[in-house]
This record gives sequence, structure tokens and C-alpha cells, in this order.
Amino acid sequence: MPDKKPDSPDRSKQRKLATSRRKSPSGVTHRQSREVLTSSKSQARVPQLAMAELVQLRIRVIALENLVIALLAGASDEQLELAREMSVYISPRPNFTRHRSTIHAAAQMIHLVERAAHFRSVLTDGK
Repeated sequence: MPDKKPDSPDRSKQRKLATSRRKSPSGVTHRQSREVLTSSKSQARVPQLAMAELVQLRIRVIALENLVIALLAGASDEQLELAREMSVYISPRPNFTRHRSTIHAAAQMIHLVERAAHFRSVLTDGK
């Protein structure tokens, strides 16, 4: 990816605007789909995952984590900083309920960047 910076000095404002207006192919906004997912009617229709499905999900998550670490190891400093900034967007905002899942997800994003730093040093030492 090129290391070219966008013309606008306020990338975070653009990013917030883009994610707040994101629509699915059916035309439903992100906020509307989130409301549907949290309603009690939709929760009752979600089937339980079988143990084999949970094992497969775990394997896929491990594979994706390692792939992300490999990609971050070759990323520019600006891209690593962007990854750190993105963790702030899923962290709970002030005066909103602090959900354990989002707090852990933000911490995991930072952890992935830090794990990639180990491989960055291995790559630069080996050259």
C-alpha cells in the first residue's frame, strides 16, 4: 500500500462518518441492523452452535490472528499507528455502557500490533 496521506487533515472525523452511515446491500444502516440483532425476537431465533462448529471457529480465529500479525509485521509505521487508532473506535465512548467484549476487543487489537513488533525486529535483524 502506498504511504500517501489523505488530503483531509481530519481522518478520524471521516472514519466516524463512514462507519455511522455504512449500509448493507439491502439498504439497512449499521445502526438499524444492530438494533435488529439486539431485539429479543431475533435473539430467540439464533441457533446454538455445535461443539464441532465452535472448534472450527476457534481454529479460524487463530489462523486469522496469525495472518494479521504477519501482515502487520510488514506494515509501515503509519499503518501500525492507524491500527492502534482503530482500537479506540471500538472502545466504549464516555458516558456509554462499558461492555466487556468491546474492551477486550480493543485490547486484542493493540496486542496484535505489539506481537507484530516482535516479528518486525526479526525481519530487520535478518536483513
